Amino acid sequence: VQLQASGGGLVQTGGSLRLACVVSGRAGDMYAVGWFRQAPGKEREFVAAISWGGTKTHYSDSVKGRFTIVRDFAQNSVYLQMNSLKPEETAIYYCAARLTVSGVYYYTSHEYDYWGQGTEVTVSS
Repeated sequence: VQLQASGGGLVQTGGSLRLACVVSGRAGDMYAVGWFRQAPGKEREFVAAISWGGTKTHYSDSVKGRFTIVRDFAQNSVYLQMNSLKPEETAIYYCAARLTVSGVYYYTSHEYDYWGQGTEVTVSS
């Protein structure tokens, strides 16, 4: 499984960005996808996750109500829509995948087997 994250950039406080994660795997593989972020000098933290079927999602408390994770099977992609961004959310954002069964998501980094290269998000104050 290979992941390619994109969509990062510079945005003002209160602005929005949509991150994309293209997942390339073998036909028939089912995988849950998560987004994590790591700010300078801090540990990587969970942001959002989605099950294979896209019917189950989970968010960290800090982003709930502002971020939305969705998947588009036609594009083999998972998107993270981020609204009302805050300066403290400046970080490298990573997408990750784990082969799984339908209806399951994961929200700890050690549960994921495959990682993308990250995309940088900077929120200016």
